[in-house]
Amino acid sequence: MRKASVERKTNETSIEIAVNLDGKGVYTVDTGIGFLDHMLEQLSRHSLIDLDVKADGDLHIDAHHTTEDSGIAIGTAIAKALGERKGITRYGHAYIPMDETLARVAIDLSNRPYLVWKVDFRRDKLGDMDTELFKEWFQAFAQAAGATLHVECLYGDNNHHIIEACFKALARALRVAIEIDPRKADAVPSTKGVLGGSL
Repeated sequence: MRKASVERKTNETSIEIAVNLDGKGVYTVDTGIGFLDHMLEQLSRHSLIDLDVKADGDLHIDAHHTTEDSGIAIGTAIAKALGERKGITRYGHAYIPMDETLARVAIDLSNRPYLVWKVDFRRDKLGDMDTELFKEWFQAFAQAAGATLHVECLYGDNNHHIIEACFKALARALRVAIEIDPRKADAVPSTKGVLGGSL
């Protein structure tokens, strides 16, 4: 099984992550931010990636550092578990409806990080979490995971529905992209023979 653990410790946060890419969507999540916990639980459940997250951050200041650093740590753990990315499907996409909302996510596990973010909110907060922090989480995740990631809310009114649909769409796209293609399980899915832009 493709598993990895990551510890990230800074003066602002202390985070421990464990992932199993070949899991069943079993999760234990505790970031101290209720709404972020809810979103990470959705990510695990709908990607079928087992996810353990324990984060202690400077929430007495705000949720920024914990949100960003959790995205970095989860992305790093997934990248570590993917290894050389040999045999993966590499690409995935998903449309997720949630009542009046429709979100679309496309992902390429290319090892060339990039985020396109086309999501607007009508409120500044969801629970105690600033809605502007969701882009920070997706940016951090894409960078650390080595993912080209396009996230769009095509339409929607309810802010809870908008971001939850985005996380669920990421989960379903990721689920496809990390799958091993049995026809090419021994090869990196690139004509270059390697994924990524580094030498």
